[in-house]
This record gives sequence, C-alpha cells and structure tokens, in this order.
Amino acid sequence: MKLSLHSAIGTIVAAPLLAAATPAAAGIGDLLVAPTRIVLDGRKGAEVILNNIGDEPATYRVSVEFRRMTEDGNLVDVTEPTADDKAAEDMIVYAPRRVTLAPHQPQSIRIAARAPAGLADGEYRVHMLFRAIPPATPVAPTPANSDGSGKGVHFQLIPVYGVTIPVIVRLGNLQATAGIANVRFDKVQGKPVVDLDLSRSGARSTFGDVKVLKAGVKDPIAIQKAVAVYKEVGVRHLSVPLDGAFQGDPRGPVTVQYVETFDDGSHVLAQTDAVLR
Repeated sequence: MKLSLHSAIGTIVAAPLLAAATPAAAGIGDLLVAPTRIVLDGRKGAEVILNNIGDEPATYRVSVEFRRMTEDGNLVDVTEPTADDKAAEDMIVYAPRRVTLAPHQPQSIRIAARAPAGLADGEYRVHMLFRAIPPATPVAPTPANSDGSGKGVHFQLIPVYGVTIPVIVRLGNLQATAGIANVRFDKVQGKPVVDLDLSRSGARSTFGDVKVLKAGVKDPIAIQKAVAVYKEVGVRHLSVPLDGAFQGDPRGPVTVQYVETFDDGSHVLAQTDAVLR
C-alpha cells in the first residue's frame, strides 16, 4: 500500500506590534497572516487575518507553542515550559481553531487574554502557529516489478507549512530600557553590514527599528525593521544591512538608533555615536 508521511513544519517568525501604525503580513506557502505580532493588555482582544492566496482550497489548524530567543535573534522550540509559559497558555483564548479557506478567501481568528485574579504583573508570551493540513492522499498499491519483486511500502513526503507569530500579554505598567554597543563595519557573505550589540533590561520585551544615520545623508544608510529583543535575552547580536540606495562610503562617524513606533508616534529607546572603520 501507499503511505503518506508529513515532513517537519516550516515556520516563519515575525514581528510588528499590534500598536504599530502599519502592521505587516507574514507568509509561507499559500498562507498570509496579518498582523505578525499581537500585544494584549488583558482587557481588549484582537484579530488575526488568515488569507489563502493559493488556487486551491486549504485547511489550517491554529494552536499555541513556546519558543525562546537566542542572542542571535533566532527562535528555538521550548521542551520544558516555565510557569510563565503555562500562565500565558492558560490566559490565551482564540477561535476558531480550524478553518478551511477557499482560494483568496480571508478568515479572522479572534484572540483575547483572560488573566486570572492574583496573577502577578508582568509580560507573558506564547507563539501562535497557523499550520496547513495537507489533503488526504488516496491509498494506492505499489506496483511490482516484472519478476514479482519490488512489493513493499512507498512513502510520499508532503511538506507541511506553518506561520508563527508572537502573542504577548502585558499586565501592569511595565518598563524597559535598551542600549547599543560594539558598533562596527563588517561584511556578511560579501555584503556590507553594520554589526552591533543591542542590550535590553526591564520587565518587558522591546520592539522597533534599528537605524544607522550619517551626517549629510537624508535617509538611514542602514536599517533593520521589526527588531524584537524578548525578555529572556539580555543582549542580541545584530547585523544591519546597508541600504542598497546608499552609494557613499559608510566609514566614519555615524549615529545608531533603536526606535519604537506606536500609533501616537515614535520613541528613541537607545542611541549611540560610533565611528565605522
């Protein structure tokens, strides 16, 4: 007979705050998800829009999982959830948990946080996974060779795609500070970048754009948008690519900023002057 095995989930992790003025969309396969970051205060809910951009109907399952950020900004699976992880999972309610979308059809997923009485103020986070469910594969016999050999099991690998976004619950008046250090010019795979260390401290994560400014140049000569530093990370190492439109010499004095942006404006969370060599 013919069996079908599902491959490991491919995921994409993304960033902008619910409070951001223009939340972006994340996508993989035939699925688009927007916004790509949700921040809840325990009172007001939010919505995530799924959109099947493919040409065939598709079914998606919605679930939550736990991830940790590394110092390089990667997200890794958590095998042993902490008490805060479990508290976040218990707080998050969402519906529906499974949707089937026609081609180019959107669907909203309603999300809310219900904090239990007595829960300590703080930031709690889960990651919401939107995973495609592959269509059923008909069972068919495996043909034998002319000599009668070759009978056995035939495996067909079907990729299973998913999109993961962070869902953050903030309770209380939480503060955070950030710093920028070790700014240096470098090349990654032959392309010029500005390397730096982005530090964070306080009771919440940070999120914003990292900009490298040069005197006499109107636009940033390098920019990295949607940079998150989660609560478990004290320092995140970052390589900011030079803007392709900048044709000058990046070396010399620069100013580096880490800017958080909200509906009511932006705030420079950290700034430093450096000399690129």
